[in-house]
Amino acid sequence: MRVGPSEMLSGMARIAIIGGGSIGEALLAGLLRAGRQAKDLVVAERMPERATYLSETYSTLVTSIADAVGTASCVVVAVKPGDVESVLGEMARVATAAGSDTAEQVFVTVAAGIPLAYFESKLPVGTPVVRAMPNAAALVGAGITALSKGRFVTDPQLEEVSALFASVGSVLTVPESHMDAVTAVSGSGPAYFFLMVEALVDAGVAAGLSREVATALTAQTMAGSAAMLIDRMNSAPQETLPDATAAQLRATVTSPGGTTAAALRELERGGLRHAVDAAVQAAKKRSEQLRIT
Repeated sequence: MRVGPSEMLSGMARIAIIGGGSIGEALLAGLLRAGRQAKDLVVAERMPERATYLSETYSTLVTSIADAVGTASCVVVAVKPGDVESVLGEMARVATAAGSDTAEQVFVTVAAGIPLAYFESKLPVGTPVVRAMPNAAALVGAGITALSKGRFVTDPQLEEVSALFASVGSVLTVPESHMDAVTAVSGSGPAYFFLMVEALVDAGVAAGLSREVATALTAQTMAGSAAMLIDRMNSAPQETLPDATAAQLRATVTSPGGTTAAALRELERGGLRHAVDAAVQAAKKRSEQLRIT
């Protein structure tokens, strides 16, 4: 029997979210949508205005890092990479002072560019750490998160973390060596999509449409096409190559000698595939450069 996110999460004790920014808020909202009780969630947010907003909007406890970490079985570090060192130092002091079995408390990091080894070296020996890379669509419950498990993470713990992120979209597990590529494809991917939307809307306006009509047509066409692709991928035979599905759908909507075929010739002539490849490679390289060791 397939277990839903709310059922899997029901076995977890309090979850602490360190950082009330966009990803932290998205996860908080998603957990509540998935059936998690507000009393089982706690947020640590240093900005008073933001803390008040989160407390009033989600009716959950907003407190200090020390109090949040001290009462949680799962701690999600959702702060900017530049803030990780100070936040991690405070968390390590709390975990050490508690003197509890560190193997029972799971830490999850969503900070880009900071490897598992860094967290493992700063936290008490044997602390389970999971690295996660969600993307912006988590804000509307339609994101995708890639997970990599640290040395001390058990399979049940990884399943619990997977269920946590399933509340804001899809989840998959990859080796940590792939995280820079994940960042380049799905982490930065929403920006590529929005740029394509901008370009298509501008082209529609140039072709005579109002900007309002061109935007509505473009947005729904993108959403519908993604839904078609996901539906076909879910129903395809297991041995089918995933990327073949998009090619098959493209062929299905392209009539020989028709308007779509003429448009695709221009996209290929303009070097679309090369530009996308170059963009992903540039993002991957930048992610590697930002890595903290």
